[in-house]
Amino acid sequence: MGIGSTGYNILNVLHILCAVVAFGPLFLYPSLQRAGATAQIAKLHLYMVIPAMVLLWVFGMGLVGMSDEAIQMSDVWISGGLGAWLVALGVSVFLVRPALTEVGDSAKSKLAAGTGVIHLMLVIGLYFMVFKPCSRSPTST
Repeated sequence: MGIGSTGYNILNVLHILCAVVAFGPLFLYPSLQRAGATAQIAKLHLYMVIPAMVLLWVFGMGLVGMSDEAIQMSDVWISGGLGAWLVALGVSVFLVRPALTEVGDSAKSKLAAGTGVIHLMLVIGLYFMVFKPCSRSPTST
């Protein structure tokens, strides 16, 4: 199996789907928080967003492994995307999740800062995945 095989393409779709599930709901958090739905946001974050972030990594590593060494962990676009993902996961677990169970202005500030950083990491990760800077050769992933 390699790039372009059916298994690789299925894994790629799952990888992209996990990115949508992991990052999409974060755009709704501020309005849901203003509506007083912090308990629902906390459940959504704990049971859907964080697991989707972990699966995003699993499927991404699967894509690297299935690429028949056309893609390597040492590629700048892979290590850069992985770094952005790691920061997003850390902020999600250690800043956003606790802020969802707290009340007050401090919690709102933490949630705003956390979602802002995660959105920035999404943009950086997308840049690496789409433009593949310092890539050895163009790959169709």
